[in-house]
Amino acid sequence: MPDESGVTLVRDGSVATITITGAALTSKVKAALVDAIAQVSADSEVRAVVLTGTGKAFSVGQDLNEHAAALREDASHAFDTVEQHYNPIVLGLATMPKPVIASINGLCVGAGLGFALACDLRIASAKAKFGTAFTAIGLTCDSGLSVTLARAVGAARASELVFRANTFSAEEALAWGIVGQVVPPEDLAAETAALAGKFANGPTLAYAEAKRAMALSLDQALAAEGAGQARLGVTEDHQNAVAAFLAKETPTFLGR
Repeated sequence: MPDESGVTLVRDGSVATITITGAALTSKVKAALVDAIAQVSADSEVRAVVLTGTGKAFSVGQDLNEHAAALREDASHAFDTVEQHYNPIVLGLATMPKPVIASINGLCVGAGLGFALACDLRIASAKAKFGTAFTAIGLTCDSGLSVTLARAVGAARASELVFRANTFSAEEALAWGIVGQVVPPEDLAAETAALAGKFANGPTLAYAEAKRAMALSLDQALAAEGAGQARLGVTEDHQNAVAAFLAKETPTFLGR
């Protein structure tokens, strides 16, 4: 898959690595992710998958410049991408009949955090930073975060993380159960490869059955999130917050 898409797909034996090279999720990056995930899911020769990023970011979530343009064009359709891209990406990761490892190299926020939580295991660089981000721009969660975050950290902490929308460290993510392992940045690739190799040689069919059992309500959550995003997308709070973000100003929320 060409790098211009913002996503690369590399197969090494029975391990496939999907790398998000475009940190912000443009339509091109999201479409490429949908395709890459579908490819590795259908490939019976692939028995473990790694999802990672490049440089300082795993994924910073939605490209807000593109989103602001969509709001200006037609706010009522600005969230069509939830159904077209985000839901297929998350469901593809969560229901893929093989283990998926999120190798979190850097900033992991918004939908990027949702993607990581849709994976089965998460290993992070000690320099990684995390955040939910959604309420900071007047939105509810997408990418399954309302379910997967609560499953990872518990309902009370999930509410704190979503409502406060503060960033938090890799060590905090480890302590709260969001990631299972934190390693020095220089060791992330090797530790990820070792983990992927282990699962590529494991009981693939058992992993698939376990995944199916643990993800039964995710599709219902995705539908509810998509409807919520669409309702919020036409509010003054969200549109003003996007404009404030792009202008590097602090948004004011009016509750409408």
